[in-house]
Amino acid sequence: MNSFWDWLWLMIWWFLFIALLMVLFRIFADIFRDHAMGGWGKALWCVVLIFLPVIGACVYLIARGKGMAERSVREQQQVQAAQADYIRSVAAGSGPSTSPADEVAKAKALYDAGTITADEFARMKAKATA
Repeated sequence: MNSFWDWLWLMIWWFLFIALLMVLFRIFADIFRDHAMGGWGKALWCVVLIFLPVIGACVYLIARGKGMAERSVREQQQVQAAQADYIRSVAAGSGPSTSPADEVAKAKALYDAGTITADEFARMKAKATA
């Protein structure tokens, strides 16, 4: 019969294993997201991470952790900007059935209401008249 401590240690080891897997998946995603690293560098990191996962993950995080965070932030900003542009285009009603004059009028109404800034208004106006 297993004691409480056996189950506790089993849970601790499972937690550590799953945490290691999460870290490794995050590192592999970062390796292939980094366009500055060459193919041989990516291959070398993959081999190190496969054969020495704990040591390789620690070395990777120490050596490339700052760049990893910067790439992650940059990707999040790009996704957020694309989402904001999409939301603005849907809110402005910039569908194929509206005329450029209607789009400019809607953008002016948003600008007058204070919903968008002058730069956003200028961009929307330029987009509608293009």
